[in-house]
Amino acid sequence: MTDEQEYRDKRWVALVLLCMAQFVVVLDASIVNVALPTIGEDLRVDQDNLSWVINAYVLTFGGFLLLGGRLADLLGRQRVFIAGLLLFAAASLAGGFAESEGVLIAARAVQGLGGALLSPAALSIVTTTFKDGSERNKALGVWGAVAGSGGAAGVLLGGVLTEYIGWEWVLWVNVPIGIIAALLAPRLLLESRSDDANRTFDIPGAVTVTGGLALLVFALVEAPEAGWGSAQTLILIGAALAILASFVAIELRSAAPLVPFRIFRLRTLTGANVVGLLTGASLFSMFFFISLYMQNVLGFSAIKAGLSYLPLAISIILAAGIASVLVTRVGFKPVMALGMGFVAAGLAWFTQISVDGSFLGDVLGPSLLAAVGLGFSFVPVTIAAMSGVEDREAGLASGLINTAQQIGGALGLAILSSIAFSKIGDLAEQGQMGPPALTEGYADAFMVGSGIALLGMAASLILIRNRDSKAHTEIGAGEAAPVAAPAGDPA
Repeated sequence: MTDEQEYRDKRWVALVLLCMAQFVVVLDASIVNVALPTIGEDLRVDQDNLSWVINAYVLTFGGFLLLGGRLADLLGRQRVFIAGLLLFAAASLAGGFAESEGVLIAARAVQGLGGALLSPAALSIVTTTFKDGSERNKALGVWGAVAGSGGAAGVLLGGVLTEYIGWEWVLWVNVPIGIIAALLAPRLLLESRSDDANRTFDIPGAVTVTGGLALLVFALVEAPEAGWGSAQTLILIGAALAILASFVAIELRSAAPLVPFRIFRLRTLTGANVVGLLTGASLFSMFFFISLYMQNVLGFSAIKAGLSYLPLAISIILAAGIASVLVTRVGFKPVMALGMGFVAAGLAWFTQISVDGSFLGDVLGPSLLAAVGLGFSFVPVTIAAMSGVEDREAGLASGLINTAQQIGGALGLAILSSIAFSKIGDLAEQGQMGPPALTEGYADAFMVGSGIALLGMAASLILIRNRDSKAHTEIGAGEAAPVAAPAGDPA
């Protein structure tokens, strides 16, 4: 076997390693959902604090994603990938041993930071390793399939582990995978880095945007108990906005900003990020409240709740495949708008959940409708986010849409959790407690979530340029994939 042939074969083994690492990162955004009631009972976590087990991960992951890509570019992609894996594994180990909600939430935050380091580094290695067009498309196709299945596997695996071993294993399962991947990485992955002479990491920018968003989410989560018009809520929101304003000021003065604001002159890119943020808000909140409804109201076990997600997860994957064909024929704007409409309709249908409901009568139908909507939304949003972007800024554009979806999920979950638990608290004061109160609170959250999806549909119709959408239909199916391919290239 020639050295060239050996290298070519080795690349595909390396792809398996990279996909395995990305699988774990995606898995951890959903695997905890099914375990939340058990975690809350075991660690005595209040219902309105449970969302922080998810938010802590999502905020640090989304907030540091752009910085992670920048570090991989300048310090070496293999090196940052390994560092992210080890940090992720260590945080997972600590989280499983947590005996208080504070330790668990802190561990989840560090997990998110590890994911923000390894995820952009991994995809950047894929795009630099597979330079040939057709082979890169195949590699990214595998990458996308694995990433999509991570969310599906998360809810099922979370249920199995929680039911038969213990909730700790939804975190500990990452440890052996992370260690094995870190040991294999030096043997399979070539080191590479950018030749950019400006070695500025913009850490102040990453820290301020993450800190500002975290404080804003905290203010929203605490608002129902403190009061929306209370001094505490107003001060926290004001402080969060001030920190975010300082982020803008830092970026405007930076020689190598994390987010060069000139890119937002592209109207379709800006619109796609708005829609991506609203899609994330709908997606995270839907999974969160479906889990709580099935276990706290319908009385499902963790394993039964996990299995109940399979139709939804499979529908998302199938719908995404159909959407990838449709956008080439009719453009990404109509498919995106239709998808957000389906999401809105599915969430509106969820408002009809009842105390004495069932999976077939209350969960399956709206789950399938919302799943089709999410599949239809995800593909065109990604393509639209890359529309009109120069090759040198493809990584920045893809990083922005990923960050928008993650932060949208965190903010949406915070807002809808506040609404749901505020309603539940009001009903408790009136003497209505247990499943009836929970059902009403969850239904209110689904209604607001439907409104968020409708805003996403409106943003698709108003902010996305028809010319950009129609131009995409002129691209052959074989060329369409590379347009969205650089989704993980660091900026």
